Amino acid sequence: MNQRQTFEDKTALAWGNSRPDWIIELARLADAEGLSGAEKRVGRAASTLSQTLSNTYRGDVGKIEERVRGALMALTVECPVLGEIGRDRCLDEQGKDFVATSAMRAQLYRACRSGCPHSKHTKGKDHV
Repeated sequence: MNQRQTFEDKTALAWGNSRPDWIIELARLADAEGLSGAEKRVGRAASTLSQTLSNTYRGDVGKIEERVRGALMALTVECPVLGEIGRDRCLDEQGKDFVATSAMRAQLYRACRSGCPHSKHTKGKDHV
């Protein structure tokens, strides 16, 4: 009988002995919930996660790592507006547009662009 190869097996082949802990966690999630379940938890497309697991993703793997660590491994950061939040949520908040009708969104938008040490934005760039 032909047994289906697991994502953990695939990552072991693709990454070898240098397989990072976050890749192992992502593979376990994909084995348990499928790539669509992983997509929902991590917030990245199933195709992106598949390429990451197979070590063929050409984008910024560090961004995927941060999201996995936040969503699956309880990595948190101290947000100047929301307090302690998951790194994945931090990245989500940074990507949202300015909304003048929401005081919280406006605060977050400004905080993410004015010196927050966890921000991927350059101070002053896109600042409202």
